[in-house]
Order: sequence, then C-alpha cells, then structure tokens
Amino acid sequence: MKSIVLQELRHHGPFTLLGALGSVAVIMLLRLWAPDFLSTDRAADLFEFTHPLHVVLSAMVTASLYRNYRSKTKHSRGGMFAVILIGYFGSIGIATLSDCLIPHWGEILLGMGHTHAHIGIIEMPIIINFAALFGVGFAYWYPKTHFPHTGHVLLSMAASLFHILRGQAGTFSLLEGVGIALFLFVAVWIPCCLSDIVFPLLFIRKEDLPKDLHLH
Repeated sequence: MKSIVLQELRHHGPFTLLGALGSVAVIMLLRLWAPDFLSTDRAADLFEFTHPLHVVLSAMVTASLYRNYRSKTKHSRGGMFAVILIGYFGSIGIATLSDCLIPHWGEILLGMGHTHAHIGIIEMPIIINFAALFGVGFAYWYPKTHFPHTGHVLLSMAASLFHILRGQAGTFSLLEGVGIALFLFVAVWIPCCLSDIVFPLLFIRKEDLPKDLHLH
C-alpha cells in the first residue's frame, strides 16, 4: 500500500503543482486587468457549482476503484451496500477536506480577511448528498476510473481556488499568490490521492490485490 501511494503521489505531483501555479497566475492577471471580473460573489457562485461536481467525480472514482478490485476477488462480488458506503463517505469526507478545510486553513495562515469555512455538506446538504449518491450509482453500473480521476483533480483545484477567492477581494501580492498556490497544491495533491487510492483500498484484503496494480 505504501509503495502504491508514493507512486501515485509522485505521478500526480508535477501536474498538480503546475496546475496550481498556473491557476493562481491566471487569476492574478485577471484581477489586475479587470478587478470586477471575478468578484467574491462570483467566486462564491463558482465554488457552489464546482464543489458538488467534485463530489460527483470523487464518488465515481472511489466507488469504481473499490468495485473493480473487490469484484475480482474470491471473497466478495462488491455488494452494492458496500460500494455506496465507501463511495459516499470517501467522496464527501475528502472533498470537504480538499475544497473547504485546507483552503480555509490557508486563508487563516495567509491573514486573509473575512475568512470562513464554507462546508458544502452543511450549507447545501441536499445538493451534496445527491451529488455523492449520483456518482456512486453511476460508478456501480459503469466502474471506470481513468477519465474521472483527471476530472477529479481539475475540479478539486477549481473548487479549492474559488473557496479562497470568495474571501479575498481585489488583487493580491506575488507573495500571497505563491502562498495560495502552495495551499492549493496541498489541498488537491494529497486528498485526491487519498480519496482515489488509499480509502477504497483499505477495504480490500491485501492478498486480493494484484501484484501489478496500476491505478492511473
């Protein structure tokens, strides 16, 4: 398990870091040239759009991975109830950490004003619960992981960034931009790999995992 996690972290690290730096650079330029283009209100709307989508794809990937490998073992056929529980709690828990909590901690450490942890499952429970169950249901009947994982990383990055921007009006300095990019990187890199790899594999027996397991 340790070697699998380290392999996946190394594989996704460069892409995630470049994405974080590039995203923040684009936002800095947009707010420099057109300060009202991405206001805090618009960032809030975009967060409330991208966070549920992130939950959908997180549930798809988490449930798909468990469904694929559990169904291949002699011990279980990957029952629907187990797939639902693992996909549901894995997606909502990790998406909340990635999109809401880590960005909020970054806002506090960077000294941003008017910071508030916008917890999706608390503030829009119907939408988030539906998103998780929809993703799990789709994964149960079509358990594919390659495309959803890429989308998962991109949506996680967007949701985390919009969470930060909804509490940060106007332009920000280069130092603040670097700090935001670093927290964005952490918010996406580790939680996404935890959700897509570690969490579902915790429920699969070690001897049932294929020796040539390759997830990305």
